[in-house]
Amino acid sequence: MTLNLGFLASHGGSNMQAIIESCKQGMLTAIPRAVISNNSKSLALEKAKNQGIATFHVSGKTHLGDGAVDRAIVDIFKNNNVDTVILAGYMKIVSKIILDEFKGRVLNIHPALLPDFGGEGMFGLKVHEAVLKAGEKESGCTVHLVDEIYDNGRILGQSRVPVFPVDDVDSLSARVLVQEHILYSKILKEICEGRIVL
Repeated sequence: MTLNLGFLASHGGSNMQAIIESCKQGMLTAIPRAVISNNSKSLALEKAKNQGIATFHVSGKTHLGDGAVDRAIVDIFKNNNVDTVILAGYMKIVSKIILDEFKGRVLNIHPALLPDFGGEGMFGLKVHEAVLKAGEKESGCTVHLVDEIYDNGRILGQSRVPVFPVDDVDSLSARVLVQEHILYSKILKEICEGRIVL
């Protein structure tokens, strides 16, 4: 099965880039079709543009009114034949409009082992701060389907990393990020091969 990928990213898009590389290397039978960012200056847009992938800035600045941003995202993805939506550091809530259109086909990666250290307000470095504060011996990342509750959807896969006594937020986050880049592509490969059914 060939996946047609649409990305939502707000900043650097390093997970997006890792997936694009997996596509280029033939590891995934997937085609990156479009990248949308709510941040016109995001590195994700720049990276995608440099690789000839269609890019779009969609935010409250470009689309006014209730639901206008979400309807624009759906239209762009449909016009670019996207069938699977990949969140790659997208710092906005994914609305019911998008979730209904791409039912069971919106994926996210979370920088912890869900269901622990998930939920509202748990994003970015805050997750790693919470893991360290709790004295955990292990952390990692989780790829899951997105539903209307934060970090709640079906878990598709996890990778684990040790937490060392000398770790700070930066060192732990760097170790988890390495695994994020590997896990996201691995899960997409299993979807392409029919080993995970969405």
